[in-house]
Amino acid sequence: MRLLAVCQVDRPGGPEIGLLRFLRRLEARGWSVALTSPGSEPARELAETGWPWEPLEVGGLEQGAGARAVASWPRARRLARDADVTYLNGTVAGRLLPALRGKTTVLHVHDIVERVPRHWHGADLVLADSKAVGARLDPLDVHVVGCPVELDPEQVAVAPWPAVASGAPVVGFVGRLVPRKGAMELVKAAPAIRAARPEVRVVIVGDDPYEDEDTAYATAVRASSKVDHVGRVASAAGIMGQLDVLVLPSTQEPFGTVVAEAMAAGTPVVATRVDGLPELVEDGVSGKLVEPGDTAALAVAVLEVLERRDEMGAAARAAAERFGAEAYAERLEDLLLQVAPGSVRAAIRRRGLHDGAAT
Repeated sequence: MRLLAVCQVDRPGGPEIGLLRFLRRLEARGWSVALTSPGSEPARELAETGWPWEPLEVGGLEQGAGARAVASWPRARRLARDADVTYLNGTVAGRLLPALRGKTTVLHVHDIVERVPRHWHGADLVLADSKAVGARLDPLDVHVVGCPVELDPEQVAVAPWPAVASGAPVVGFVGRLVPRKGAMELVKAAPAIRAARPEVRVVIVGDDPYEDEDTAYATAVRASSKVDHVGRVASAAGIMGQLDVLVLPSTQEPFGTVVAEAMAAGTPVVATRVDGLPELVEDGVSGKLVEPGDTAALAVAVLEVLERRDEMGAAARAAAERFGAEAYAERLEDLLLQVAPGSVRAAIRRRGLHDGAAT
């Protein structure tokens, strides 16, 4: 039961973090795991997993990147030769599908796509993070699986932002500082929030853009004196319990892993009514939804959620149970076994018989 996971970036973001959570549980179920990612050396988080790692260039989004992926096809075939399942984690990794004909392949789509490339039809299993993502993948046979979160992650003892007065609420954004994530919307709303509640601390916990992205937006967010700024943290899930409200004002969001992580920590959310976010946040119950770009509505929503923080936080925690990594791994392994070679299914059956006899 061997799985090769193909990552399309070296620095893990939400899709890669979710994949690693799944792979750890898959390994505990008896699977052998190997990883690939671009670059001459693995990113620190991938190296620390302890799984075998090999470099594999799948290309980025810049001009000419697709040609580099085609040049990697022979290496991809070699790396996948001994794998029972090759798991392509993202649409860029999907460029390898033509090279993997005859192998069992899984394509996990984490993006809102504009079109479905013809070669995606070659995947044996297509996964989507949300119904919003899946709706763009017609006519593929798509399984909506969401993203896994740790329901009880270790929380940091000391918040990474400056200390606040006892009982003072903290409202924060956590994510990459790129336009579609909308951190600037919270920066703009901060004066109105603090005018009504002067004791509120507004924080931006932001990872910088990837190397091939424009940094002007991140620079503008960091230049604001209206909020406190914190760089990348090792574990976003570990700081969610320190927030009273998480704010994610995205203009596009296929799923929203940080939203699910906040909800798992019992932190209610203010998010925009776009793509997959309404599938996570129930408006008026586990948080509030606003239209993207409506700064005034965002400020009002934050103030309302602060007033109902305990009630909405409890509802958010209850709703997050459906995103739990253990249940996710069980569902996803079942899907993998439906497309895996017969020898793998037979091995699983033998394992089940053995475990049954042992008990």
